[in-house]
Amino acid sequence: MPSALFALTIAAYAIGTTEFVIVGLLPTVATDLHITLPLAGLIVSVYALGVTFGAPILTALTGRIERKPLLLGLMALFIAGNGMAALSPGYEPLLVARVLSAFAHGVFFSVGSTIAADLVPENRRASAIAMMFMGLTVAIVTGVPLGTFIGQTFGWRATFAAVAVLGVIAFAGIALLLPSNLKKAPPAGIGEQVRVLASGRLLIVFAMTALGYGGTFVAFTFLASILQEVTGFAASAVSLILVLYGVAIAVGNVVGGRLANGNPVRALTGLFITQAIVLVLFSFTAVSPWLAIPTLAALGFLSFANVPGLQLYVVQLARQVRPAAVDVASALNIAAFNFGIAAGAWIGGLVVESSLGLGATPWVGAILVAAALVLTRWSGALDRRSAFVAAPGAASART
Repeated sequence: MPSALFALTIAAYAIGTTEFVIVGLLPTVATDLHITLPLAGLIVSVYALGVTFGAPILTALTGRIERKPLLLGLMALFIAGNGMAALSPGYEPLLVARVLSAFAHGVFFSVGSTIAADLVPENRRASAIAMMFMGLTVAIVTGVPLGTFIGQTFGWRATFAAVAVLGVIAFAGIALLLPSNLKKAPPAGIGEQVRVLASGRLLIVFAMTALGYGGTFVAFTFLASILQEVTGFAASAVSLILVLYGVAIAVGNVVGGRLANGNPVRALTGLFITQAIVLVLFSFTAVSPWLAIPTLAALGFLSFANVPGLQLYVVQLARQVRPAAVDVASALNIAAFNFGIAAGAWIGGLVVESSLGLGATPWVGAILVAAALVLTRWSGALDRRSAFVAAPGAASART
């Protein structure tokens, strides 16, 4: 693999860390800024919404900019966003800083994927993209627990300062290692994105993504608070538990991809059923340290195991209903993942603020996953109906 790819991987690691590390820091941020836990949860929602709406719009608007200057500009924005977060005197400046970082996040992965593919021969493109995205996985396993530890020890602002330093390293790597003669493919315009959103079949899959992925975030957003206030763990133990959770996520992502290779609808059906059951189970096991840990490991495995299947399914379906806009459909499904995070965090905040409390967030998340399961079964039925209509004997059988 070319050395330039390692610069992209480091950038992905920094971006993945800043996206998810806030989960481990929410109790610390809420206490320091004197805000409620649900209000702190909006920090997660605002970031995810920034990615959701910023990525497709900004990717289209920056299509004329050369790829290397664009990436350098995005990392500069990322550094500025995290630096601003590290210096934030209050809640509102922190929200603005998170939105700036989110804008860089969305466009970086949209553009970075194509650059990673262009850095290697055609037969190694999938491996190059996977290597860049490995930065995200490693961030969940190591960056989030380490960032949580730094925040609990030195204050949450120190975590964002450390992430900004990672951004500086990534900026230097891109400046030194990335070639300047990268070709740029014209991005999809806003009109083309709207046409994809007009497809009812794809809208069902986008809703599956938002509900199935976002359901876990109803509880995951407030995981640190659940572990401290419901389970009874000390704050210092949370970072270690997040390591276990991150490892389970990494394993689930790999296994989920293998399960989805054959029939993504069948794989997603089984995963959503199991995910909903484990979320309900966590509502009961969260009160016991000995039962909460294995339940969390199972939940970590399942929460990201559906990602490859959802992404593969939307690409397969787009090839049938919008063959000229497969890349657009794929990008909008990434937006649906982040919309699910935003909605899950917001709903979780409402649950925490209500009489139900923290302990109810897992089973409320299970309701969202169950809705994704219903949509999955519906979409599968529509697939079978389409296959029947397209079968050679179907037309003659009706005449």
